[in-house]
Amino acid sequence: MLQLNRSGLERRADWEAAGVGLPAYDYAALSAHTMQHPRWLHFGAGNIFRAYIARLQHQLLNEGKTDVGIVVVAPYDYEIIEKVYRPHDNLALVAALRADGEIQVELVASITEAIRADAGMGRLREIAGARDLQLISLCITEKGYALTDIDGRFPESVRQEMEKGPDGAKHTMSLVAALMLERFRTCAAPVALLSLDNCSRNGEKLKNAVLTVARAWVEKGFAGGDFIAWLEDGKRVSFPWSMIDKITPRPSESVSDYLTKKGIEGMDLLVTAKGTFLAPFVNAEVPEYLVVEDDFPGGRPPLEDAGVYFVDRDTVNSVERMKVTTCLNPLHTALALFGCLLGYSTIASEMKDPVLKALVERIGYVEGMPVVTNPGIFSPEEFLREVLEERFPNPFIPDTPQRIATDTSQKIPIRFGETIKACVKRPDLSTESLTGIPLVIAAWFRYLLGVDDRLRPMEVSGDPMLPELRKGLEGVTAGSPGSYRGQLRPFLSNASLFGVDLYAAGLGEKIESLFVEMLKGENAVSNTLTEKLSENPERKS
Repeated sequence: MLQLNRSGLERRADWEAAGVGLPAYDYAALSAHTMQHPRWLHFGAGNIFRAYIARLQHQLLNEGKTDVGIVVVAPYDYEIIEKVYRPHDNLALVAALRADGEIQVELVASITEAIRADAGMGRLREIAGARDLQLISLCITEKGYALTDIDGRFPESVRQEMEKGPDGAKHTMSLVAALMLERFRTCAAPVALLSLDNCSRNGEKLKNAVLTVARAWVEKGFAGGDFIAWLEDGKRVSFPWSMIDKITPRPSESVSDYLTKKGIEGMDLLVTAKGTFLAPFVNAEVPEYLVVEDDFPGGRPPLEDAGVYFVDRDTVNSVERMKVTTCLNPLHTALALFGCLLGYSTIASEMKDPVLKALVERIGYVEGMPVVTNPGIFSPEEFLREVLEERFPNPFIPDTPQRIATDTSQKIPIRFGETIKACVKRPDLSTESLTGIPLVIAAWFRYLLGVDDRLRPMEVSGDPMLPELRKGLEGVTAGSPGSYRGQLRPFLSNASLFGVDLYAAGLGEKIESLFVEMLKGENAVSNTLTEKLSENPERKS
């Protein structure tokens, strides 16, 4: 049996016989060189990092266009390091799942060091102070940038970190701020902080969060005002915006079986105590897009040679808005919520349901497309067509509604709020024409009741706001529309939650009405969806 580790990598002929693509570089030499000259530090050791970001650097290494690897840090779920990285010497298998069923496997060796944030701050400070460091990137999900709760207040844990200063940093934004303070004090060399998360204006979110922590520390005397001036000097520290797109679902049992049959041992599926699904391999779709603002004061890897688009900020913003607010993410969330309620286990199977397919086509083509600005580097219409006709229907992508439904509260204001705000602002558009988006918002609250459309108990995916959301919904019972007594109103009027006061936008009452319809009994969700879409069947393409 083949083992995924340094010694196992020496059996190159056996790996090749198993159909696995191998690194063309010396992993031991790469690790030693990167240890002394780190240039790229990445926060977030999850699946998309291994499937996409690490693989981009792997490609450059194979082509001789760079000579350093990536150092990765787990800022939250440390079991990822203990269960996946260390047992396999930071090596990863990336399985590309094609729509025809073919699986292409590559052994990625570009990750040279994996660090737990709770135990590795000494090494992280050393890396932060290295003059060679060019880039600190992050894939930590949208909620990782939030320092405040729904009411805009700092939770006690964040407040304590601001009181204790850099040595008490635990929140990812505090950790990044602490490393930036170390760099400022050590060498003050230029560096870029690059968010690679699916949220609008991600570079701005990262900058604001880091500066919020830094300013609190300056007020407490942990740093001087010159630290803030350095962070705000774009020639020294930049926060490029980006748009990333690659569907990377939880590891699939079918892929695990495939790799095991190829003679590779230890390909078991794992779940950490914090609920992260992982394995020594990552499975992902083939299509991928990464668009990055080209603003790197200390230099960067030549990732354009690996297919990354480097453009100006306006183009990034247009592409990001196209994807996150119209052409993919809102459709994913719509399928996730209705999929959970209607008993679906994969996104691909949902696309065979004509009503659900009509829902996402309406949200994409009819309600979202009018507000999209063409970014110029590829067509929004073609991007949306690829999503709806090739990517989502791919039966070999084992993506689940339950995974996509995670952290919906953090996604709602961007995925739907931006389109709603555009309809409010533009004289040629009206929120009265929106049908799909109000249906999804109503379905979210119906989903939060933890009861499916057949009135059976249903597990609700994790969400940082779940306790307060459920508390606000107390008294509402699926199957009993009379149990609704206005419990949604505080939520629907909260501009922080949806990006806009939905009553002021003319949608609050409509969503309440749809929610009550979905409470009427068994199959009420399905019936409401079918009825409302049949009343508004328009589809443009």
